[in-house]
Amino acid sequence: MNEEEKMNHREWYDANYDPLLVKKREKAMDLCYEYNQLKPSDHEHRNQILGELLGYEPQGLTLLSPFMCDYGNHIHFGKDVFVNINSYFMDGGEIFIGNHVFIGPSCGFYTATHPLDADRRNQGLEKALPIHIEDDVWIGANVVILPNVCIGKGSVIAAGSVVTHDIEAYSLAAGVPAEIKKKLR
Repeated sequence: MNEEEKMNHREWYDANYDPLLVKKREKAMDLCYEYNQLKPSDHEHRNQILGELLGYEPQGLTLLSPFMCDYGNHIHFGKDVFVNINSYFMDGGEIFIGNHVFIGPSCGFYTATHPLDADRRNQGLEKALPIHIEDDVWIGANVVILPNVCIGKGSVIAAGSVVTHDIEAYSLAAGVPAEIKKKLR
């Protein structure tokens, strides 16, 4: 398997030094740069860039600038999603965002994990694990979501939280690490 195939199969892969992956990230960064330089009212050109970056045309997506991602084609937006300014999607792994999801400013979605052993980490190795955000979720400002996490339908993640594990549906979670504070249904 090449490094991209390893990445897509959730195995350890060379994220830092593989020329193909570096080239793909540079292309995504260039597209994000272009997107972030456009006027918010230039919907046609912004949608064109998003289509090229993501590989599809999202339905009802509001994605405010600035926005950054690593690859773009591993992000799957549902219908009528709102993403506020300064979001970062580290999408070596798949990131699934459900329908009617609100994402506050300065949120980060991080699919990568690195070896704890410094020698292996210095080789550029990482593993990319998915993130799933189900329908009708509200993610407050400055939330960090770590790899291999699922946030259940109808949940709310309080501002400033760090989500390190799955959150049950219809829960209010807060804190570092985020813990369920109460059920919403």
